[in-house]
Amino acid sequence: MSRRGALLFAAMCVIWGIPYLLIKVAVEDLSPSMLVLARTSLAAVILLPIALFRRELRPLLPHWLPLVAFAAIEIALPWVLLGAAETKISSSLTALLIATVPLVATMIALTTGDRERPEAQTLLGLLVGMVGVAAIVGVNVEGGVVPIAQVVLVAVCYAVGPVILQRWLAALPALGVIAASLAVTAVAYVPIVLLGSAGEAPSAKAVGAVLGLAIVCTALAFLLFFALIAEAGPVRATVITYVNPAVAALLGVAILDEHFTVGMAIGFALVLAGSVLATQPGIARRVARRPALDPAS
Repeated sequence: MSRRGALLFAAMCVIWGIPYLLIKVAVEDLSPSMLVLARTSLAAVILLPIALFRRELRPLLPHWLPLVAFAAIEIALPWVLLGAAETKISSSLTALLIATVPLVATMIALTTGDRERPEAQTLLGLLVGMVGVAAIVGVNVEGGVVPIAQVVLVAVCYAVGPVILQRWLAALPALGVIAASLAVTAVAYVPIVLLGSAGEAPSAKAVGAVLGLAIVCTALAFLLFFALIAEAGPVRATVITYVNPAVAALLGVAILDEHFTVGMAIGFALVLAGSVLATQPGIARRVARRPALDPAS
């Protein structure tokens, strides 16, 4: 990997490890729906002019249906679920559970598209990963079962979203797809937020978290991510999905003083080991072509 590629890789590992911390801070004052609206609208305002200047929006018009589906599965649903979950559980636990995305993607690759008979290595990896998830969650489920289920559903969304992208939107300009998806999500959340309770004015800390999520972790992050793919290729770019949860967990412990158990550490190691085993060469090639566009993202 070139020096530029290494710098982009390091930047993405940090930038997409931060959202879990910022979401935790923001939902102290904002509803999950309001957070999604603020984040997507601000990011869309930044990215839409760039996509328009590059003429990357007009080609999307004939593909509006899969675009809306992608926006719903990759952004609208998982981001509100993340916000709701982090009102109950720590950002560290949330991030570690999101590390299961490669495992979910592997299961999808085995059951959709070109079917392959799973090898023993793949099955072993899935089993090791499931044991890791059990160790992360532990006996005493923090915050209840519901937020854990919400994060698991987010992992499923992050695995399914790239499938939609690969099958129906792969030939379209990537930045245009993301900018339009953010805009569609923002428009969809306007009536949801208007029908909800107004609440109190957010604190400066919450506003700063929203700005960080929208500007750095969304708008800038996607620009850097596409640059990383162009520089290092999609396979190497997806390795950041293994690093982001560790960064997020460390930030949660260091900044928010969150509780981090030995079981969570062992579980995360098992999830990573299971992901490496499960994404064997035949499966990995298909999973790698489906880069997780925003692990928080």
